[in-house]
Amino acid sequence: MTDTMSEETSTEEQRPLGVYTRPKGGNGWRDWVTTVDHKKIGILYGAAALFFFIIGGIEALLIRLQLATPNGTVLGADMYNQVFTMHGITMIFLAAMPLAAAFANYLIPLQIGARDVAFPRLNAMSFWVFLAGGIFINLSWLLGGAPDGGWFGYAPNSGVVFSPSVGMDFYAIGLQITGIASLVSAINLTVTILNMRAPGMTLFKMPVLTWMLFVVQLLLVFAMPVIAVALFLLMFSRQFGANFFNTEMGADPLLWQHLFWIFGHPEVYILILPSFGIISEVIPTFSRKPIFGYDFMVFSGIAIGFMGWGVWAHHMFASGIGPLSVAAFSLSTMFIAVPTGVKILNWIATMWGGRIKFSAPMLFSVGVISMFTIGGLSGVTHALSPADTQQTDTYYVVAHFHYVIFGGIIFGLFAGLYFWWPKVFGHMLDEKMGKINFWVMLVGFNMTFGPMHVLGLQGMSRRIDTYSPGFGFEAWNMVATIGSFIIALSVLIFLINVVVSVKRAKGQPPCPPDPWDARSLEWMTPNPTPEHNFDEIPTVESLDEFWHRKWGTDEEGQIVRVATAEEVCQDGTATGVHLPSPSYWPLIFAIGLPFLGLGLIFNLWLTLPGAILIVTSLYAWIFEPVDDPDGPHGEHHADEKEVSEEASDV
Repeated sequence: MTDTMSEETSTEEQRPLGVYTRPKGGNGWRDWVTTVDHKKIGILYGAAALFFFIIGGIEALLIRLQLATPNGTVLGADMYNQVFTMHGITMIFLAAMPLAAAFANYLIPLQIGARDVAFPRLNAMSFWVFLAGGIFINLSWLLGGAPDGGWFGYAPNSGVVFSPSVGMDFYAIGLQITGIASLVSAINLTVTILNMRAPGMTLFKMPVLTWMLFVVQLLLVFAMPVIAVALFLLMFSRQFGANFFNTEMGADPLLWQHLFWIFGHPEVYILILPSFGIISEVIPTFSRKPIFGYDFMVFSGIAIGFMGWGVWAHHMFASGIGPLSVAAFSLSTMFIAVPTGVKILNWIATMWGGRIKFSAPMLFSVGVISMFTIGGLSGVTHALSPADTQQTDTYYVVAHFHYVIFGGIIFGLFAGLYFWWPKVFGHMLDEKMGKINFWVMLVGFNMTFGPMHVLGLQGMSRRIDTYSPGFGFEAWNMVATIGSFIIALSVLIFLINVVVSVKRAKGQPPCPPDPWDARSLEWMTPNPTPEHNFDEIPTVESLDEFWHRKWGTDEEGQIVRVATAEEVCQDGTATGVHLPSPSYWPLIFAIGLPFLGLGLIFNLWLTLPGAILIVTSLYAWIFEPVDDPDGPHGEHHADEKEVSEEASDV
C-alpha cells in the first residue's frame, strides 16, 4: 500500500481531499493508542523512557543503600543480583535507547522537511513492541524473580545450573522483543532519511543531529541481529536443553562474550551519538555561531560508527583471548579516541569567540563535554592491557562507565528535553528551575561516581552485594550513596518543573515558533508542531536553512537580520494535506508478543492467544485502508511548486 503525502487546496465546504480529521476531543486515549503520527509516537517513546528511567533510578538507589555501609542488610544477596541486573537492563534498553528514539522519531522528519516517516504504521508498531518488551521483562518481578545474571548475561552464569529461576528466561525473550522494536524503527528511519528529504536537502545539508541519528540507525540495523543470535542461543540452552555454552559438551562459553560485545560496544555508540547530535544543535544556537568544522563533525560520527565494530574484545582482556588479540584490540581502542577527540575540539571551537548564552540546554551541553571527557580519559587507561587487567572487575570500571553513559548520554538528553520542549508542547520549561536542575545533577553525579575511581583503585570489586569493614571503603561508599540521592533530587526538580510549567501555560497562547533563534527546519513550524508538520515543504538551499532565511550579510560583510522569525515561520493553517489514518493493529500485534514469551517460559498453551493476536493483526493490517475511510476520495494533485512525496506503508 502507499501513503501519498501531497498538498492540495480545496474550496469545497466538506473536508479537504485526503485529510484525516479526528473526532472532537481527538486528544483522548483512543487517539494516542491508534496514532501513526511520528510526533505523538516520539512523545510516547519519551514518556515511557522517562518512566523506566525513574524505575531504573529507584533500583540504583537500592543498590547504593545496600553498599552505603559494610555488611549491608537492605537487600539479600539474591535480591541484590536481581536489582543490579535489572538496573542495567532498564537504564540501557528501556530508558536511554528509547529516549534517544523519542528525539529521532519526533525530529528526523521535521529536520529533513518531511511530512512523516516512511512507514507510519511500522513506526507505531515499533513503539508498542518496545513497551510490550519492557513490561514483559518487569513482569518477572511478579512471576518468579527478575533476571539475576547481570545485564551482560555471561555464560555459564546465565544457564539453568547457576540461575535456576525464570529471570534469565525473561531476559532472553524480553530483550528479543525490544530488539524487534529497535530493528523495525531503525529500518524505518533509515529509509526516511534516504528517501524523504526536502527538495534541495543533500546529505551534507542535513543537521548534525540527523546525521548522528542516521549513523545510529545503521548501527542498530547491523548490531541487533547479533544480540538476537546470542539471545536465541541462550533461550534454546535454557528452554530446550541445548549446549551452546556447555564446556562439558565441547562448547565455548566465550562464544557468548564475543557475540554480546560485538553488539555491546556498538551499543555504546548507539547510546552516545544521539547525545552528541543534540549538543551539536544546542551549542551553535547558544554560541550564536555555526558549528565549527561541520564536515569533520559528520565524518567523525561516521568514523565512530565504523570503528566501533573493531574494539569489542577490550571488554575481554581478562578472559584469556591471547596476546595477539589483546595487542590488536588495544591499538583499535586507542584509535577510536581520535574521532571522539575531534568532536570535543570542534564543540570547544564553536564556543570560542561566540556570544554564549548559558541557558539550561547550554549548561547541560557543556556538562556533556566536560563529564564525557573525564569518562573518556579513564577509559583510555583500559586500552592498556596490564592496567585493564587490574581494573576490570573493580569499581574503577563502574566509575568510567557511568561518566561516559550518564555524563555523556543523560546530560545530553536533558539538554534536548529543555531545548525542544517548546517545539513539542508549545510552552517553555522554567529556566531558573532548569539551571537548578543542572547544578544539582552535576554535583550529585560527581559525588556518586567520582569516588568510585578511588574505590576501584583501592580494590573494591564490582558486583558484590556487601563488603567487610576495615578495607577503607566505608567513607567513599557513603559519599557515593549521598550523591545518588542528590541525583534523585535533580530528577524530582525536573518533574516539578514539568508540572509547574504545564500549569503556568494553561490559558496562555503558545510560545513563539523560534524562542532560541535556532538554525534548523523544525523551528519553521508553529509550537507545538501541527499534525501536518509543514504548510508547504521548504526548498533547502544551504546548511542551517532556517537561520539563513532570518540572517544575511550587508555590503560590509556584517551579519544583519533580513527577516523576523514571524515572517519566516509558517502559521500551521494548511488545508488539504494528505495524512495516513490511525490504526489499532500495531498495538494488537505488540500485545501478542508477551504471550509467546510467557508460553515458552510457563506453558506452551499460552502461545496460542499470542499467535492468534499476531496473525489476526497482520492480516487485518494488510487489508486496512491507509486513508480516512469516512472522508471523500478522488485523484490527488500536488501543488505545482512542490515535489510529490510518496511513502510506502505495510
